[in-house]
Amino acid sequence: MNKTVTTFDKNKFEEIRVGIKEYKGFDLIDFRVWVDSKEAGGKVPTAKGLSLSVELFPKFKDAVLQLEKVLKDNNLLPEEK
Repeated sequence: MNKTVTTFDKNKFEEIRVGIKEYKGFDLIDFRVWVDSKEAGGKVPTAKGLSLSVELFPKFKDAVLQLEKVLKDNNLLPEEK
C-alpha cells in the first residue's frame, strides 16, 4: 500500500507527509520531508524523515502520548479549543 494520510507545512519551503508505504514487501509508516523541485515539476521526497514498521505503531503512539503530556506539563503547547 502506498497512501499519504496527511500533509502539513514544516516551513514555507518544506512540507511533512505522513503515510503508509511498501518497501521490499514490508508496510512502513513514513514521515517524510518533501520539497518543490523545478526539475520534477512538483514536490519530491527528501532523505529527511522516519520510516517505521507498522508493528512499531503502538510503541510510537505511546511515545507521542508521553511527549504530549510532557509538552503540556511544561506549557509548551497552545491551549486547545
